[in-house]
Amino acid sequence: MMKTARALLASLLVLSAGASISGCQSDPDIDITKLGLETDPPDVLYTQGLANMKAGNMAEAARKFDAIDRENPFSEWARKALVMSTFVKFRQGRLDDALASGNRYMSQYPKSPDAAYVQYLIGLTYSKQIVDVTQDQRASAKTMEAMQAVIDNYPNSEYVDDAQAKIRFARDQLAGKEMQIGRYYMERKEYLAAVSRFRIVVEKYPSTNQIEEALARLVEAYYAMGIVDEAQTAAAVLGHNYPDSQWYADSYKLLQTGGAEPRENKGSWIAAAGKKLLLGS
Repeated sequence: MMKTARALLASLLVLSAGASISGCQSDPDIDITKLGLETDPPDVLYTQGLANMKAGNMAEAARKFDAIDRENPFSEWARKALVMSTFVKFRQGRLDDALASGNRYMSQYPKSPDAAYVQYLIGLTYSKQIVDVTQDQRASAKTMEAMQAVIDNYPNSEYVDDAQAKIRFARDQLAGKEMQIGRYYMERKEYLAAVSRFRIVVEKYPSTNQIEEALARLVEAYYAMGIVDEAQTAAAVLGHNYPDSQWYADSYKLLQTGGAEPRENKGSWIAAAGKKLLLGS
């Protein structure tokens, strides 16, 4: 009985295989281009991608570069194509796709000749997403992180100067966001909450364009709370660093309404932060 069953199974397998072969032979030829596959070798696809880029046909260029990466993974052509694919997607405004390609490149080829450029391109992609200070500033923080990686890991690259400029802009945006929130608290007379925001600007972002206003707002907030010595210290630091500032003139005038003048309290956190301002931190 077992022998008969095995023989029957073998017969069925033979018949099945024969039917499959017969079916394949009778099917019409399949056009692999309709499956999204490329038949050209990678060097030809790469040249085609560059030609499409030059002609402004970014969508077709991306398709050619992605085909190399997909069909010839981990080859030198795939590495080069991944660089170009990242750039093309950046130019197309496909920023999430550009980040995905760029980050994959950096994880696979961090020591390659194009790594500095790709890391810089990642930073540019985040920079493109920076919005005004009334909105979320996550992209500003990501820009700083990505561009700092350019400076730290590729200090001799040609991208360092612009990376530093992008960091300065992103840092100013982050400081601006803190100022925006701080002003909101000031309007609501929530002075402690406002001070915490202005303090972040003074301690974390002292080289930004927001520093003068941050010190002046600290004068205003501390004075409103009756903490006059801290208000005096903030005004003293402001006047020492920006004596011709309108913010200093306004702060001085505010203190005088209560018979006080700028005077530094050496034990204040503001005085400690002021020393960093003098050092250009």
